[in-house]
Amino acid sequence: MSLFDTSPLAGEPDRELAERPLADRMRPQTLDEFVGQEHILGAGKPLRVQIESGRLTSAILWGPPGSGKTTLASLMARQSRSDFIPFSAVLSGIKEIKAVMADAEKIKRFGRRTVLFIDEIHRFNKAQQDAFLPYVERGDVVLIGATTENPSFEVVSALLSRTKVYTLRALETPEIRALLERALATPKRGLGHLGLKVSSDSLDEIAVASSGDARAALNTLELAAEVAQTESARKEAAEKGVIDRQVVADALQRKILLYDKSGEEHFNLISALHKSVRSSDADAALYWLGRMMRAGEDRLYLVRRLVRMAIEDIGLADPRAVEQAIACMQTVHFLGIPEGDQALAQLTIYLALAPKSDAAYRALNKVNETIETTVADPVPLHLRNASTGLMKQMGYSKGYEHAHNAQDAVTGMRCLPERLEGSVFYEPSERGFEQKLRERLQWLSERRAKTQPEQA
Repeated sequence: MSLFDTSPLAGEPDRELAERPLADRMRPQTLDEFVGQEHILGAGKPLRVQIESGRLTSAILWGPPGSGKTTLASLMARQSRSDFIPFSAVLSGIKEIKAVMADAEKIKRFGRRTVLFIDEIHRFNKAQQDAFLPYVERGDVVLIGATTENPSFEVVSALLSRTKVYTLRALETPEIRALLERALATPKRGLGHLGLKVSSDSLDEIAVASSGDARAALNTLELAAEVAQTESARKEAAEKGVIDRQVVADALQRKILLYDKSGEEHFNLISALHKSVRSSDADAALYWLGRMMRAGEDRLYLVRRLVRMAIEDIGLADPRAVEQAIACMQTVHFLGIPEGDQALAQLTIYLALAPKSDAAYRALNKVNETIETTVADPVPLHLRNASTGLMKQMGYSKGYEHAHNAQDAVTGMRCLPERLEGSVFYEPSERGFEQKLRERLQWLSERRAKTQPEQA
């Protein structure tokens, strides 16, 4: 073991191991134990190939808390047989940076490589980040930075250009559950030696409540185990070590709602929210939204569904609805929980009270049905660009009428294939802004009728 190896994965006596938090004890020790992030660590993916070959390059790991940034950096060092030096941007300055780099240079002379892991690299100022540049440039260290903030804004461009950014995602509920099950089955490092009895629903509650944060989930499980063992002192022997819904509720310090992000209740609640918005019942819509948020639903999932409602149920009756929805998406992503929840509530109210129309939704369905049931006619010659002389000889663009040269920028030129001439797909409602669109369509129809279309 190197003098500089402070990796949390290094071997330690059982006494010291037991004193560490469960989340730290259960850190994966191999890539195969690492859960999630298949988009960058799946078989054949560049980062996995790089790690398995031992040919590491400096990188920035960008992702939410508990997504595995520290663990992945440690595994990268272990797999490549490099010295691992964790470095906190909160506690260190340029003086500490230079001291660590001097040690890394010494290690390099002995043929060993140093992986310098900088947690919360976004907290370093420009001068501190610049201090790493010459060492990264010379290859004295492989710098692995971890951040929860967008590196484009928080990491200086010179350092960013010398690193590869890998985006980590919040873990999915099944992935969190797999980690919890592993902790319950693993003795010593985990809780397997305690003989705990945990219901499937209780594991789901913990997984959902963690909102994709593996560390938070394992911390909750550890606290629930302590609660269960304390409660068992007052119960019959057969009931000892049971983690049920009440124990989980005590550990989380909040009421547990019946909810499963992948089960029937999930779909029941999102259906209730959607139908309440469609029915213009703002109070009901807010209630169902609150139920889902309180149960730990992924906020980005909720805003995706609200964007869909803006398009599917409101459409052009209020074109600003989708603008509000996209603004909400950006706000939720920017602020996170709990500040972003207010944006979700605001959007839900707006959508519920907006005029409703599914005319655009039905129009696309009609188009898709027509495409499926009719011959795919070629584009009329007059709508094609004559890019070459041959195309012009063949009649491409002949008869095309440039709308801006016509009165009111309206021509009588047909734009559908002849077989579909006269087809109507979009029929606006008489609600909201679509009332004006309906009037516009009527005017366009009358205006075109006064012109004589040039036949191609």
